[in-house]
Amino acid sequence: MNREIIIGTRGSKLALKQTDIVKKLLLEKHPKLDIKQKIIKTKGDIILDVALSKVGDKGLFVRELETALLKKEIDIAVHSFKDLQTENPKDLIIAAVPERENPFDVFISKNDLKLNDLPEGAVIATSSTRRRAQLLSYRPDLKITDIRGNIETRIKKFLDSEMHGLILAAAGLIRLGLQKHIREVIDHNIMLPAPAQGAIAIQIRRDSDIKSLVQEINHLDSFHAVMMERAFLQTFDGGCQSPISAYCERISGQIFLKGKISNLDGSKVLTATIPVKATDDWNIGTVLAQKIMHMGAEKILEENHESE
Repeated sequence: MNREIIIGTRGSKLALKQTDIVKKLLLEKHPKLDIKQKIIKTKGDIILDVALSKVGDKGLFVRELETALLKKEIDIAVHSFKDLQTENPKDLIIAAVPERENPFDVFISKNDLKLNDLPEGAVIATSSTRRRAQLLSYRPDLKITDIRGNIETRIKKFLDSEMHGLILAAAGLIRLGLQKHIREVIDHNIMLPAPAQGAIAIQIRRDSDIKSLVQEINHLDSFHAVMMERAFLQTFDGGCQSPISAYCERISGQIFLKGKISNLDGSKVLTATIPVKATDDWNIGTVLAQKIMHMGAEKILEENHESE
């Protein structure tokens, strides 16, 4: 196919790297494509002096990209999947998910300390309510502080500070070649990832003429896994700031979907796991969410909402 395609992206190094990944995959299938990129600033790129939990905006890193798609200013929007709202605008779809990168969270420290080596009262930086809650559930003695900015900025802020540790997603560091900063990949029994963490979402208009072309670079296993995780999130109106996590993993050929919800300080945690059959659709995530709801999640959600 010989066609011009405009990809919309945020301007951070990570966003541009993810766009390069998508561009490369498309060109491998169709070398004659004329692919251009358009950098679009989102609200999340502009508001850097307020904690994410205080902004309370569901489309913080995506809305401007989606608007450009709907206005036909771009043909594709490339997102970190975990940034997306739980429901697409009605005229947009997620057409493909390339193979997922490492979905876990990692610990960055000074003096080669691991999470368990930290002294009592150590100060850890993260902008995520999910990471904050799971850290406090595991180590209630820790002091958690907010940190904003792109990956490089957060690392620099941390290294120039008196803080003891920083939590980031493994995928971003790997894609940017910054693995040297990783001291420890945090066990998901301690810190379960955000739904769809490590995955890139390729969003297009529902009636786009490049739908079939984009779907050629879809990685089915990754796509189904993150869609199940997102279905779990959606049940709880996942745009809220409650600490919600989910991960679909394969163990000895069997797939399991694990979900977790907690209150903001991690003192109340509900966790459940269900097996996934080959015949199950994405709504198996809803089944897991209902299981956790029966365990008492509604009270935790109400408590979190009152604290926001």
